[in-house]
Amino acid sequence: MKRKAKLPFDPKEFLSKVSGGQRIAEYRKDQIVFRQGDPSDAVFYIQSGKVKKTVVSEQGKEAVVALLDAGDFFGEGCLAGEALRLSTVSALTKCTIARISKVDITQVIHEEPAFAELFISHLLARNSRVEEDLVDQLFNSSEKRLARTLLLLANFGKEGRPEPIIAKISQETLAEMIGTTRSRVSHFMNKFRELGLIDYNGHIEVHSSLLNVVLRDQPQLRREPQLRR
Repeated sequence: MKRKAKLPFDPKEFLSKVSGGQRIAEYRKDQIVFRQGDPSDAVFYIQSGKVKKTVVSEQGKEAVVALLDAGDFFGEGCLAGEALRLSTVSALTKCTIARISKVDITQVIHEEPAFAELFISHLLARNSRVEEDLVDQLFNSSEKRLARTLLLLANFGKEGRPEPIIAKISQETLAEMIGTTRSRVSHFMNKFRELGLIDYNGHIEVHSSLLNVVLRDQPQLRREPQLRR
């Protein structure tokens, strides 16, 4: 007898059934999901839309540390003993987000291998992204950091076709993300548009040619010499 082909794991359908599906909520643009300093007691999964993650220093300086898209988790710090939220997450566009309590997601990870594999893949990808962001901040110019950010927002490098950036992202937000001023962002955006690397009329449409800005003079990390045995 032939075995039936195993259907691919659908995280959206699966998570809609966790806790009876009663923890899925709609968020309007700019609505806060949680604030820095709130109790850390759940993990969230973005079913649709985009969110931004910001931190505020004791001096009141705010920085955007991540933009997350459909298919991303956030708030997983609660599983590592984080008692209070270290950042604020707010909706960048209209969003549908599933909230899974710490107790529920711990149980799901133990009982559902497919979900555990998906979640571990997310953590590994997030760790790799953090390392890439650090290298970007340390070695690249603000122009190149902006180009990389625009490419990431347009989903270059992800499965499927890249898409225009539908969400209206302010130049202030882009400046906070790459660690520069709004005037510098405006200068580079105009430069990219004049070179035909982006279209910028109400929304931002990123072209693949923008990759050349990122790949040009890409920093190479020096390898430490191996000791002879």
